[in-house]
Amino acid sequence: MIVHPELRRAARYARRPLLAATLLQGAVTLTHLGQAVLLAVALADTARGDTARLPLLLAAVLGVVAVRAGLGCLQRRTATRAGARVRVALRDELLAHLGRLGPAHLTTARAGAVRTTLVDGVEGVDAYVSRYLPQLLVTLTVPPLLLVALAASAPVALLGLVPALLLALAGPRAWDRLLARRGKEHWDTYEQLGADYLEALQGMPALRAAGAVGRTRRRLEERSAALHRATVAKLRVSLVDTGLTDLAVQGGVVAAALLACGAAVTGSGTPTGTYLLLLLASECFRPVRDLSREWHAGYLGVSSADGIRALRTAEPAVPDTGTAPARWAAPPEVRFEHVEFTYGGAGEPALRGVTFTAEAGRTTAIVGPSGAGKSTLLALLLRHHAPGRGRITVDGRDVAAYTLGSLRQGIAVVSQETYLFHATIADNLRLARPDATDDALVRAARAAGVHDEIAALPDGYATVLGERGATLSGGQRQRLALARALLADAPVLVLDEATSAVDERREADIVRELLRAAGGRTVLVIAHRLAAVRHADRVVVLDGGRVDAVGDHTALAAAGGLYTRLVTAGEVREGGRAA
Repeated sequence: MIVHPELRRAARYARRPLLAATLLQGAVTLTHLGQAVLLAVALADTARGDTARLPLLLAAVLGVVAVRAGLGCLQRRTATRAGARVRVALRDELLAHLGRLGPAHLTTARAGAVRTTLVDGVEGVDAYVSRYLPQLLVTLTVPPLLLVALAASAPVALLGLVPALLLALAGPRAWDRLLARRGKEHWDTYEQLGADYLEALQGMPALRAAGAVGRTRRRLEERSAALHRATVAKLRVSLVDTGLTDLAVQGGVVAAALLACGAAVTGSGTPTGTYLLLLLASECFRPVRDLSREWHAGYLGVSSADGIRALRTAEPAVPDTGTAPARWAAPPEVRFEHVEFTYGGAGEPALRGVTFTAEAGRTTAIVGPSGAGKSTLLALLLRHHAPGRGRITVDGRDVAAYTLGSLRQGIAVVSQETYLFHATIADNLRLARPDATDDALVRAARAAGVHDEIAALPDGYATVLGERGATLSGGQRQRLALARALLADAPVLVLDEATSAVDERREADIVRELLRAAGGRTVLVIAHRLAAVRHADRVVVLDGGRVDAVGDHTALAAAGGLYTRLVTAGEVREGGRAA
Protein backbone atom coordinates (compact mmCIF):
# COMPACT_ATOMS: atom_id res chain seq x y z
CA MET A 1 0.00 0.00 0.00
CA ILE A 2 2.71 2.46 -1.05
CA VAL A 3 1.30 5.96 -1.59
CA HIS A 4 4.24 7.95 -2.93
CA PRO A 5 4.04 11.74 -2.30
CA GLU A 6 4.92 12.42 -5.94
CA LEU A 7 1.99 10.28 -7.09
CA ARG A 8 -0.39 12.00 -4.68
CA ARG A 9 0.78 15.27 -6.16
CA ALA A 10 0.13 14.01 -9.68
CA ALA A 11 -3.42 13.01 -8.72
CA ARG A 12 -4.31 16.65 -8.07
CA TYR A 13 -4.50 17.23 -11.82
CA ALA A 14 -7.73 15.22 -11.94
CA ARG A 15 -9.37 15.57 -8.53
CA ARG A 16 -12.97 15.59 -9.74
CA PRO A 17 -12.72 12.72 -12.24
CA LEU A 18 -10.82 10.65 -9.66
CA LEU A 19 -13.45 11.39 -7.02
CA ALA A 20 -16.16 10.38 -9.50
CA ALA A 21 -14.25 7.21 -10.40
CA THR A 22 -13.88 6.36 -6.69
CA LEU A 23 -17.57 6.90 -5.99
CA LEU A 24 -18.52 4.77 -8.98
CA GLN A 25 -16.13 2.05 -7.82
CA GLY A 26 -17.81 2.19 -4.44
CA ALA A 27 -21.20 1.86 -6.14
CA VAL A 28 -19.97 -1.19 -8.04
CA THR A 29 -18.88 -2.72 -4.72
CA LEU A 30 -22.31 -2.00 -3.24
CA THR A 31 -23.95 -3.91 -6.09
CA HIS A 32 -21.88 -6.96 -5.09
CA LEU A 33 -23.19 -6.58 -1.55
CA GLY A 34 -26.75 -6.19 -2.79
CA GLN A 35 -26.39 -9.29 -4.90
CA ALA A 36 -25.07 -11.20 -1.89
CA VAL A 37 -28.07 -10.17 0.22
CA LEU A 38 -30.56 -11.18 -2.50
CA LEU A 39 -28.89 -14.54 -3.03
CA ALA A 40 -28.80 -15.18 0.73
CA VAL A 41 -32.55 -14.56 0.97
CA ALA A 42 -33.19 -16.74 -2.11
CA LEU A 43 -31.09 -19.62 -0.71
CA ALA A 44 -32.80 -19.37 2.70
CA ASP A 45 -36.25 -19.44 1.08
CA THR A 46 -35.24 -22.44 -1.02
CA ALA A 47 -33.93 -24.26 2.06
CA ARG A 48 -37.30 -23.73 3.74
CA GLY A 49 -39.16 -24.88 0.64
CA ASP A 50 -40.67 -21.44 0.11
CA THR A 51 -40.19 -20.60 -3.58
CA ALA A 52 -42.90 -17.98 -3.91
CA ARG A 53 -40.44 -15.09 -3.96
CA LEU A 54 -37.75 -16.94 -5.90
CA PRO A 55 -38.59 -15.55 -9.42
CA LEU A 56 -38.73 -12.02 -8.05
CA LEU A 57 -35.43 -12.45 -6.17
CA LEU A 58 -33.67 -13.90 -9.21
CA ALA A 59 -35.01 -11.10 -11.38
CA ALA A 60 -33.68 -8.63 -8.83
CA VAL A 61 -30.26 -10.36 -8.95
CA LEU A 62 -30.22 -10.03 -12.73
CA GLY A 63 -31.19 -6.39 -12.39
CA VAL A 64 -28.31 -5.80 -9.95
CA VAL A 65 -25.90 -7.51 -12.35
CA ALA A 66 -27.09 -5.27 -15.19
CA VAL A 67 -26.73 -2.15 -13.04
CA ARG A 68 -23.24 -3.27 -12.03
CA ALA A 69 -22.27 -3.74 -15.67
CA GLY A 70 -23.42 -0.22 -16.48
CA LEU A 71 -21.71 1.29 -13.44
CA GLY A 72 -18.52 -0.65 -14.20
CA CYS A 73 -18.43 0.63 -17.76
CA LEU A 74 -19.00 4.20 -16.58
CA GLN A 75 -16.36 3.81 -13.86
CA ARG A 76 -13.75 2.56 -16.32
CA ARG A 77 -14.47 5.42 -18.71
CA THR A 78 -14.24 7.97 -15.90
CA ALA A 79 -11.03 6.44 -14.55
CA THR A 80 -9.51 6.36 -18.04
CA ARG A 81 -10.40 10.01 -18.54
CA ALA A 82 -8.86 10.88 -15.17
CA GLY A 83 -5.69 8.95 -15.98
CA ALA A 84 -5.41 10.63 -19.37
CA ARG A 85 -5.79 14.05 -17.78
CA VAL A 86 -3.07 13.27 -15.24
CA ARG A 87 -0.81 11.86 -17.94
CA VAL A 88 -1.15 14.90 -20.21
CA ALA A 89 -0.83 17.47 -17.43
CA LEU A 90 2.16 15.77 -15.80
CA ARG A 91 3.97 15.31 -19.10
CA ASP A 92 3.31 18.94 -20.05
CA GLU A 93 4.66 20.07 -16.68
CA LEU A 94 7.81 17.98 -17.05
CA LEU A 95 8.38 19.14 -20.64
CA ALA A 96 7.94 22.78 -19.62
CA HIS A 97 10.40 22.31 -16.77
CA LEU A 98 12.84 20.54 -19.08
CA GLY A 99 12.66 23.59 -21.34
CA ARG A 100 13.55 25.79 -18.36
CA LEU A 101 16.46 23.51 -17.49
CA GLY A 102 17.85 24.00 -20.98
CA PRO A 103 20.74 22.25 -22.71
CA ALA A 104 22.89 22.46 -19.57
CA HIS A 105 20.74 19.76 -17.93
CA LEU A 106 21.46 17.28 -20.70
CA THR A 107 25.20 17.65 -20.18
CA THR A 108 24.79 15.64 -16.96
CA ALA A 109 21.58 13.66 -17.66
CA ARG A 110 21.31 11.09 -20.46
CA ALA A 111 18.72 11.92 -23.09
CA GLY A 112 17.45 8.32 -23.16
CA ALA A 113 16.89 8.33 -19.39
CA VAL A 114 14.95 11.59 -19.63
CA ARG A 115 12.90 10.15 -22.48
CA THR A 116 12.10 7.04 -20.40
CA THR A 117 10.85 9.21 -17.53
CA LEU A 118 8.74 11.40 -19.82
CA VAL A 119 7.14 8.50 -21.69
CA ASP A 120 7.19 5.22 -19.76
CA GLY A 121 7.30 6.75 -16.29
CA VAL A 122 4.31 9.00 -16.91
CA GLU A 123 2.40 6.09 -18.47
CA GLY A 124 2.99 4.14 -15.24
CA VAL A 125 1.57 7.03 -13.22
CA ASP A 126 -1.60 6.84 -15.32
CA ALA A 127 -2.35 3.27 -14.21
CA TYR A 128 -1.47 3.99 -10.59
CA VAL A 129 -3.67 7.08 -10.35
CA SER A 130 -6.63 5.87 -12.41
CA ARG A 131 -6.84 2.29 -11.10
CA TYR A 132 -4.96 1.84 -7.86
CA LEU A 133 -5.91 5.02 -5.97
CA PRO A 134 -9.72 4.68 -6.42
CA GLN A 135 -9.54 1.03 -5.39
CA LEU A 136 -7.41 1.93 -2.37
CA LEU A 137 -10.02 4.38 -1.12
CA VAL A 138 -12.78 1.81 -1.62
CA THR A 139 -10.74 -0.82 0.23
CA LEU A 140 -10.17 1.48 3.19
CA THR A 141 -13.89 2.35 3.37
CA VAL A 142 -16.12 -0.60 2.41
CA PRO A 143 -14.71 -3.54 4.45
CA PRO A 144 -14.82 -1.64 7.80
CA LEU A 145 -18.40 -0.56 7.13
CA LEU A 146 -19.33 -4.12 6.22
CA LEU A 147 -17.79 -5.39 9.44
CA VAL A 148 -19.92 -2.93 11.39
CA ALA A 149 -23.03 -4.25 9.62
CA LEU A 150 -22.06 -7.87 10.33
CA ALA A 151 -21.41 -7.04 13.98
CA ALA A 152 -25.08 -6.21 14.36
CA SER A 153 -26.33 -9.48 12.81
CA ALA A 154 -23.53 -11.99 13.46
CA PRO A 155 -21.02 -10.66 15.98
CA VAL A 156 -19.32 -14.03 16.29
CA ALA A 157 -18.16 -13.72 12.68
CA LEU A 158 -15.90 -10.83 13.65
CA LEU A 159 -13.63 -13.29 15.44
CA GLY A 160 -12.56 -14.65 12.06
CA LEU A 161 -13.00 -11.64 9.81
CA VAL A 162 -11.31 -8.85 11.76
CA PRO A 163 -7.91 -10.56 12.28
CA ALA A 164 -7.87 -11.74 8.68
CA LEU A 165 -8.73 -8.29 7.34
CA LEU A 166 -6.07 -6.64 9.51
CA LEU A 167 -3.51 -9.18 8.31
CA ALA A 168 -4.50 -8.63 4.66
CA LEU A 169 -4.19 -4.85 4.94
CA ALA A 170 -1.35 -4.40 7.42
CA GLY A 171 0.75 -7.53 6.90
CA PRO A 172 2.19 -6.64 3.50
CA ARG A 173 3.25 -3.23 4.84
CA ALA A 174 6.24 -4.97 6.46
CA TRP A 175 7.60 -5.43 2.94
CA ASP A 176 6.99 -1.88 1.69
CA ARG A 177 10.50 -0.59 2.34
CA LEU A 178 12.13 -3.55 0.62
CA LEU A 179 9.61 -3.32 -2.20
CA ALA A 180 10.37 0.39 -2.66
CA ARG A 181 14.10 -0.33 -2.79
CA ARG A 182 13.63 -3.12 -5.33
CA GLY A 183 11.38 -0.81 -7.35
CA LYS A 184 14.03 1.91 -7.46
CA GLU A 185 16.66 -0.60 -8.58
CA HIS A 186 14.27 -1.81 -11.28
CA TRP A 187 13.58 1.72 -12.53
CA ASP A 188 17.26 2.72 -12.54
CA THR A 189 18.07 -0.36 -14.63
CA TYR A 190 15.11 0.35 -16.92
CA GLU A 191 16.31 3.93 -17.45
CA GLN A 192 19.85 2.80 -18.23
CA LEU A 193 18.62 0.31 -20.81
CA GLY A 194 16.43 2.94 -22.46
CA ALA A 195 19.34 5.40 -22.53
CA ASP A 196 21.69 2.81 -24.05
CA TYR A 197 19.19 1.85 -26.74
CA LEU A 198 18.59 5.48 -27.76
CA GLU A 199 22.33 6.16 -27.84
CA ALA A 200 22.93 3.07 -29.97
CA LEU A 201 20.21 4.08 -32.45
CA GLN A 202 21.47 7.64 -32.75
CA GLY A 203 25.08 6.48 -33.07
CA MET A 204 24.46 3.61 -35.49
CA PRO A 205 26.50 5.13 -38.36
CA ALA A 206 29.50 5.60 -36.04
CA LEU A 207 29.10 2.09 -34.61
CA ARG A 208 29.03 0.55 -38.08
CA ALA A 209 31.99 2.62 -39.24
CA ALA A 210 34.02 1.56 -36.19
CA GLY A 211 32.95 -2.08 -36.39
CA ALA A 212 31.52 -1.80 -32.88
CA VAL A 213 28.00 -3.10 -33.57
CA GLY A 214 28.76 -6.51 -32.03
CA ARG A 215 30.25 -5.02 -28.85
CA THR A 216 27.33 -2.66 -28.50
CA ARG A 217 24.86 -5.52 -28.98
CA ARG A 218 26.58 -7.50 -26.21
CA ARG A 219 26.44 -4.49 -23.91
CA LEU A 220 22.73 -4.09 -24.59
CA GLU A 221 22.21 -7.80 -23.93
CA GLU A 222 23.95 -7.38 -20.57
CA ARG A 223 21.74 -4.39 -19.77
CA SER A 224 18.66 -6.38 -20.76
CA ALA A 225 19.75 -9.28 -18.53
CA ALA A 226 20.30 -6.83 -15.66
CA LEU A 227 16.76 -5.51 -16.16
CA HIS A 228 15.44 -9.08 -16.11
CA ARG A 229 17.23 -9.74 -12.82
CA ALA A 230 15.92 -6.51 -11.32
CA THR A 231 12.39 -7.35 -12.46
CA VAL A 232 12.55 -10.85 -10.95
CA ALA A 233 13.94 -9.45 -7.68
CA LYS A 234 11.06 -7.00 -7.52
CA LEU A 235 8.51 -9.71 -8.35
CA ARG A 236 9.83 -11.97 -5.59
CA VAL A 237 9.04 -9.35 -2.98
CA SER A 238 5.77 -8.42 -4.66
CA LEU A 239 4.63 -12.05 -4.78
CA VAL A 240 5.35 -12.47 -1.07
CA ASP A 241 3.13 -9.44 -0.53
CA THR A 242 0.41 -10.96 -2.73
CA GLY A 243 0.76 -14.38 -1.14
CA LEU A 244 0.31 -12.95 2.34
CA THR A 245 -2.79 -11.08 1.20
CA ASP A 246 -4.26 -14.20 -0.42
CA LEU A 247 -3.55 -16.25 2.70
CA ALA A 248 -5.36 -13.71 4.86
CA VAL A 249 -8.30 -13.51 2.45
CA GLN A 250 -8.76 -17.25 2.12
CA GLY A 251 -8.22 -17.80 5.82
CA GLY A 252 -10.79 -15.16 6.70
CA VAL A 253 -13.39 -16.63 4.36
CA VAL A 254 -12.82 -20.15 5.71
CA ALA A 255 -12.99 -18.92 9.31
CA ALA A 256 -16.25 -17.10 8.61
CA ALA A 257 -17.66 -20.19 6.89
CA LEU A 258 -16.78 -22.39 9.87
CA LEU A 259 -18.33 -19.92 12.28
CA ALA A 260 -21.47 -19.71 10.14
CA CYS A 261 -21.76 -23.49 9.96
CA GLY A 262 -21.22 -23.73 13.71
CA ALA A 263 -24.00 -21.24 14.29
CA ALA A 264 -26.30 -23.20 12.00
CA VAL A 265 -25.54 -26.51 13.74
CA THR A 266 -26.14 -25.10 17.21
CA GLY A 267 -29.31 -23.37 16.08
CA SER A 268 -28.08 -19.94 17.20
CA GLY A 269 -28.40 -18.46 13.73
CA THR A 270 -31.18 -18.15 11.20
CA PRO A 271 -30.86 -19.71 7.71
CA THR A 272 -30.90 -16.26 6.14
CA GLY A 273 -28.22 -15.04 8.55
CA THR A 274 -26.05 -18.10 7.86
CA TYR A 275 -26.20 -17.69 4.10
CA LEU A 276 -25.71 -13.94 4.42
CA LEU A 277 -22.61 -14.45 6.54
CA LEU A 278 -21.15 -16.94 4.05
CA LEU A 279 -21.69 -14.61 1.10
CA LEU A 280 -20.77 -11.34 2.79
CA ALA A 281 -17.56 -12.80 4.18
CA SER A 282 -16.37 -13.23 0.63
CA GLU A 283 -17.58 -9.76 -0.35
CA CYS A 284 -15.75 -8.28 2.62
CA PHE A 285 -12.46 -9.34 1.06
CA ARG A 286 -13.34 -8.58 -2.55
CA PRO A 287 -11.96 -4.99 -2.37
CA VAL A 288 -8.73 -6.37 -0.88
CA ARG A 289 -8.33 -8.84 -3.75
CA ASP A 290 -9.08 -6.11 -6.29
CA LEU A 291 -6.55 -3.82 -4.59
CA SER A 292 -3.84 -6.45 -4.98
CA ARG A 293 -4.65 -6.74 -8.70
CA GLU A 294 -4.61 -2.99 -9.28
CA TRP A 295 -1.36 -2.70 -7.33
CA HIS A 296 0.44 -4.79 -9.91
CA ALA A 297 -1.14 -2.76 -12.72
CA GLY A 298 0.12 0.53 -11.27
CA TYR A 299 3.42 -0.53 -9.80
CA LEU A 300 5.48 0.99 -12.64
CA GLY A 301 4.16 4.36 -11.46
CA VAL A 302 5.62 3.72 -7.99
CA SER A 303 8.94 2.66 -9.53
CA SER A 304 9.14 5.79 -11.69
CA ALA A 305 8.04 8.25 -9.00
CA ASP A 306 11.57 9.03 -7.83
CA GLY A 307 12.73 9.62 -11.40
CA ILE A 308 9.78 11.94 -12.06
CA ARG A 309 10.47 13.88 -8.86
CA ALA A 310 14.18 14.15 -9.72
CA LEU A 311 13.36 15.66 -13.12
CA ARG A 312 10.59 17.92 -11.78
CA THR A 313 12.70 19.33 -8.95
CA ALA A 314 15.98 19.66 -10.88
CA GLU A 315 17.31 23.19 -10.59
CA PRO A 316 18.15 25.04 -13.82
CA ALA A 317 21.73 26.21 -14.22
CA VAL A 318 20.33 29.73 -14.58
CA PRO A 319 17.05 30.60 -12.84
CA ASP A 320 14.57 32.70 -14.79
CA THR A 321 14.50 35.69 -12.43
CA GLY A 322 14.42 38.46 -15.05
CA THR A 323 11.31 40.56 -15.53
CA ALA A 324 12.11 42.80 -18.51
CA PRO A 325 10.98 41.72 -21.98
CA ALA A 326 13.78 41.63 -24.57
CA ARG A 327 12.07 43.87 -27.10
CA TRP A 328 14.65 46.03 -28.78
CA ALA A 329 13.46 48.79 -31.09
CA ALA A 330 16.77 48.62 -32.99
CA PRO A 331 19.61 46.08 -33.22
CA PRO A 332 21.23 46.18 -29.77
CA GLU A 333 24.82 46.47 -28.66
CA VAL A 334 26.20 43.34 -26.97
CA ARG A 335 28.92 43.89 -24.38
CA PHE A 336 31.01 41.46 -22.32
CA GLU A 337 32.45 43.10 -19.19
CA HIS A 338 35.21 41.28 -17.28
CA VAL A 339 33.43 37.95 -17.75
CA GLU A 340 34.81 34.92 -15.95
CA PHE A 341 33.37 31.43 -15.96
CA THR A 342 34.38 27.95 -14.80
CA TYR A 343 32.47 24.78 -15.69
CA GLY A 344 31.44 22.60 -12.76
CA GLY A 345 34.16 20.10 -11.93
CA ALA A 346 36.74 21.86 -14.13
CA GLY A 347 40.01 22.84 -12.55
CA GLU A 348 40.69 25.84 -14.78
CA PRO A 349 38.40 28.73 -15.79
CA ALA A 350 37.05 28.62 -19.34
CA LEU A 351 36.94 32.43 -19.47
CA ARG A 352 39.17 34.92 -17.64
CA GLY A 353 38.18 38.58 -17.55
CA VAL A 354 36.82 38.74 -21.10
CA THR A 355 35.87 42.24 -22.17
CA PHE A 356 34.80 43.40 -25.64
CA THR A 357 31.86 45.01 -27.42
CA ALA A 358 29.84 43.75 -30.39
CA GLU A 359 28.62 47.01 -31.86
CA ALA A 360 24.96 47.42 -32.70
CA GLY A 361 24.06 46.54 -36.28
CA ARG A 362 27.56 45.31 -37.12
CA THR A 363 29.31 41.95 -37.48
CA THR A 364 31.79 40.78 -34.86
CA ALA A 365 33.84 37.62 -35.44
CA ILE A 366 35.29 35.59 -32.57
CA VAL A 367 38.27 33.39 -33.40
CA GLY A 368 40.86 31.44 -31.49
CA PRO A 369 42.34 28.00 -31.07
CA SER A 370 40.21 25.08 -29.90
CA GLY A 371 39.29 25.44 -26.23
CA ALA A 372 39.81 29.22 -26.20
CA GLY A 373 36.25 29.77 -24.86
CA LYS A 374 34.43 30.90 -28.00
CA SER A 375 31.33 28.72 -27.64
CA THR A 376 31.30 29.35 -23.89
CA LEU A 377 30.78 33.05 -24.58
CA LEU A 378 27.70 32.29 -26.64
CA ALA A 379 26.35 29.90 -23.98
CA LEU A 380 26.65 32.71 -21.44
CA LEU A 381 24.99 35.19 -23.79
CA LEU A 382 22.02 32.83 -24.17
CA ARG A 383 22.06 32.26 -20.39
CA HIS A 384 22.52 28.52 -20.55
CA HIS A 385 25.04 29.33 -17.80
CA ALA A 386 25.67 32.40 -15.66
CA PRO A 387 29.06 34.11 -15.40
CA GLY A 388 31.00 33.54 -12.21
CA ARG A 389 32.13 37.17 -12.32
CA GLY A 390 31.47 40.12 -14.58
CA ARG A 391 28.37 40.64 -16.66
CA ILE A 392 26.98 40.58 -20.18
CA THR A 393 24.74 43.40 -21.37
CA VAL A 394 22.44 43.65 -24.36
CA ASP A 395 21.19 47.12 -25.21
CA GLY A 396 22.82 48.40 -22.02
CA ARG A 397 20.95 46.03 -19.70
CA ASP A 398 22.33 42.95 -17.95
CA VAL A 399 21.04 39.79 -19.66
CA ALA A 400 19.98 38.55 -16.20
CA ALA A 401 17.34 41.30 -16.16
CA TYR A 402 15.54 39.89 -19.22
CA THR A 403 13.10 37.02 -19.09
CA LEU A 404 14.77 33.92 -20.52
CA GLY A 405 12.06 33.29 -23.10
CA SER A 406 12.17 36.79 -24.58
CA LEU A 407 16.00 36.94 -24.49
CA ARG A 408 16.36 33.71 -26.44
CA GLN A 409 13.61 34.72 -28.82
CA GLY A 410 15.55 37.88 -29.60
CA ILE A 411 18.73 35.96 -30.47
CA ALA A 412 18.68 33.63 -33.49
CA VAL A 413 21.36 30.94 -33.32
CA VAL A 414 22.86 28.67 -35.97
CA SER A 415 25.30 26.15 -34.53
CA GLN A 416 27.64 23.64 -36.06
CA GLU A 417 25.41 20.80 -34.86
CA THR A 418 22.22 21.50 -36.75
CA TYR A 419 18.95 19.88 -35.64
CA LEU A 420 16.08 19.43 -38.05
CA PHE A 421 12.80 17.77 -37.13
CA HIS A 422 10.77 15.04 -38.82
CA ALA A 423 8.48 17.50 -40.58
CA THR A 424 8.26 19.37 -43.86
CA ILE A 425 10.98 21.79 -44.89
CA ALA A 426 8.49 24.65 -44.52
CA ASP A 427 7.59 23.56 -40.96
CA ASN A 428 11.27 23.36 -40.04
CA LEU A 429 11.90 26.85 -41.40
CA ARG A 430 8.87 28.29 -39.57
CA LEU A 431 10.02 26.90 -36.21
CA ALA A 432 10.63 30.33 -34.65
CA ARG A 433 8.15 32.21 -36.84
CA PRO A 434 5.04 30.10 -37.52
CA ASP A 435 3.23 32.94 -39.30
CA ALA A 436 5.95 33.52 -41.93
CA THR A 437 4.63 33.76 -45.48
CA ASP A 438 5.78 31.54 -48.34
CA ASP A 439 7.55 34.51 -49.91
CA ALA A 440 9.48 35.08 -46.69
CA LEU A 441 10.53 31.41 -46.71
CA VAL A 442 11.84 31.72 -50.25
CA ARG A 443 13.78 34.92 -49.48
CA ALA A 444 15.44 33.32 -46.46
CA ALA A 445 16.26 30.14 -48.39
CA ARG A 446 17.78 32.17 -51.24
CA ALA A 447 19.96 34.10 -48.81
CA ALA A 448 21.17 30.81 -47.31
CA GLY A 449 21.88 29.39 -50.77
CA VAL A 450 19.47 26.47 -50.48
CA HIS A 451 16.37 27.59 -52.40
CA ASP A 452 17.35 26.01 -55.73
CA GLU A 453 17.90 22.62 -54.11
CA ILE A 454 14.56 22.80 -52.31
CA ALA A 455 12.76 23.82 -55.49
CA ALA A 456 14.30 20.84 -57.31
CA LEU A 457 12.65 18.39 -54.88
CA PRO A 458 9.38 16.77 -56.08
CA ASP A 459 7.39 18.31 -53.22
CA GLY A 460 9.50 21.45 -52.81
CA TYR A 461 9.00 23.10 -49.45
CA ALA A 462 6.38 20.43 -48.59
CA THR A 463 9.06 17.71 -48.63
CA VAL A 464 9.11 15.77 -45.36
CA LEU A 465 12.61 15.49 -43.91
CA GLY A 466 13.90 12.39 -42.17
CA GLU A 467 14.55 12.46 -38.44
CA ARG A 468 17.36 14.93 -37.61
CA GLY A 469 17.42 15.78 -41.32
CA ALA A 470 19.10 12.47 -42.08
CA THR A 471 17.98 12.56 -45.73
CA LEU A 472 20.05 15.71 -46.36
CA SER A 473 23.77 16.32 -46.58
CA GLY A 474 25.56 18.16 -43.78
CA GLY A 475 25.85 21.27 -45.93
CA GLN A 476 22.15 21.24 -46.81
CA ARG A 477 21.21 20.89 -43.15
CA GLN A 478 23.38 23.85 -42.20
CA ARG A 479 21.98 26.03 -44.97
CA LEU A 480 18.42 25.19 -43.90
CA ALA A 481 19.36 26.17 -40.35
CA LEU A 482 20.78 29.44 -41.67
CA ALA A 483 17.54 30.11 -43.55
CA ARG A 484 15.57 29.32 -40.39
CA ALA A 485 17.64 31.81 -38.39
CA LEU A 486 17.20 34.52 -41.02
CA LEU A 487 13.46 33.88 -41.14
CA ALA A 488 13.24 34.29 -37.35
CA ASP A 489 14.16 37.96 -37.97
CA ALA A 490 15.72 38.32 -34.51
CA PRO A 491 17.69 41.52 -33.78
CA VAL A 492 20.77 39.48 -32.85
CA LEU A 493 22.13 36.70 -35.08
CA VAL A 494 24.70 34.22 -33.74
CA LEU A 495 26.60 31.96 -36.16
CA ASP A 496 28.63 29.28 -34.38
CA GLU A 497 30.61 27.49 -37.13
CA ALA A 498 27.41 27.86 -39.15
CA THR A 499 29.05 27.16 -42.51
CA SER A 500 31.54 24.49 -41.46
CA ALA A 501 29.75 21.78 -43.49
CA VAL A 502 29.16 23.96 -46.54
CA ASP A 503 31.20 23.36 -49.69
CA GLU A 504 34.19 25.70 -49.42
CA ARG A 505 33.73 26.94 -52.97
CA ARG A 506 30.23 28.14 -52.13
CA GLU A 507 30.94 29.46 -48.65
CA ALA A 508 32.13 32.93 -49.69
CA ASP A 509 28.96 33.52 -51.73
CA ILE A 510 26.72 32.23 -48.94
CA VAL A 511 28.46 34.36 -46.29
CA ARG A 512 28.18 37.44 -48.49
CA GLU A 513 24.43 36.80 -49.03
CA LEU A 514 23.96 36.07 -45.34
CA LEU A 515 25.55 39.29 -44.21
CA ARG A 516 23.57 41.22 -46.79
CA ALA A 517 20.32 39.59 -45.64
CA ALA A 518 21.28 40.18 -42.02
CA GLY A 519 21.99 43.83 -42.74
CA GLY A 520 21.22 46.02 -39.76
CA ARG A 521 21.32 43.15 -37.25
CA THR A 522 23.96 42.63 -34.61
CA VAL A 523 25.86 39.55 -35.79
CA LEU A 524 28.28 37.41 -33.78
CA VAL A 525 30.30 34.90 -35.82
CA ILE A 526 32.48 32.04 -34.62
CA ALA A 527 34.39 30.50 -37.48
CA HIS A 528 37.70 29.04 -38.59
CA ARG A 529 37.44 29.88 -42.28
CA LEU A 530 38.53 33.24 -43.58
CA ALA A 531 35.41 33.57 -45.74
CA ALA A 532 33.29 33.85 -42.59
CA VAL A 533 35.73 36.18 -40.82
CA ARG A 534 37.23 38.59 -43.33
CA HIS A 535 33.92 40.41 -43.91
CA ALA A 536 33.45 41.07 -40.17
CA ASP A 537 33.61 44.68 -39.00
CA ARG A 538 35.59 43.56 -35.96
CA VAL A 539 37.51 40.42 -35.02
CA VAL A 540 38.01 39.35 -31.39
CA VAL A 541 40.85 36.88 -30.85
CA LEU A 542 40.58 34.60 -27.80
CA ASP A 543 43.39 32.55 -26.31
CA GLY A 544 43.17 30.51 -23.12
CA GLY A 545 39.92 32.17 -22.10
CA ARG A 546 41.34 35.71 -22.47
CA VAL A 547 41.02 38.37 -25.15
CA ASP A 548 44.31 38.38 -27.04
CA ALA A 549 43.54 41.06 -29.61
CA VAL A 550 40.71 43.07 -31.17
CA GLY A 551 40.69 44.67 -34.62
CA ASP A 552 39.71 44.11 -38.23
CA HIS A 553 41.05 41.28 -40.37
CA THR A 554 43.62 43.36 -42.24
CA ALA A 555 45.10 45.00 -39.15
CA LEU A 556 45.26 41.76 -37.14
CA ALA A 557 46.78 39.78 -40.00
CA ALA A 558 49.54 42.38 -40.31
CA ALA A 559 50.16 42.70 -36.56
CA GLY A 560 52.12 39.47 -36.25
CA GLY A 561 50.27 38.18 -33.18
CA LEU A 562 48.17 35.07 -32.51
CA TYR A 563 45.74 35.90 -35.31
CA THR A 564 48.60 35.98 -37.81
CA ARG A 565 49.82 32.62 -36.54
CA LEU A 566 46.32 31.16 -36.85
CA VAL A 567 46.13 32.39 -40.44
CA THR A 568 49.56 31.05 -41.22
CA ALA A 569 48.84 27.69 -39.58
CA GLY A 570 45.59 27.37 -41.50
CA GLU A 571 43.36 27.73 -38.40
CA VAL A 572 41.78 30.67 -40.20
CA ARG A 573 41.76 29.77 -43.86
CA GLU A 574 40.26 30.79 -47.15
CA GLY A 575 38.67 27.88 -49.02
CA GLY A 576 40.98 24.91 -48.60
CA ARG A 577 44.12 27.08 -48.54
CA ALA A 578 45.71 28.88 -45.64
CA ALA A 579 45.18 32.60 -45.99
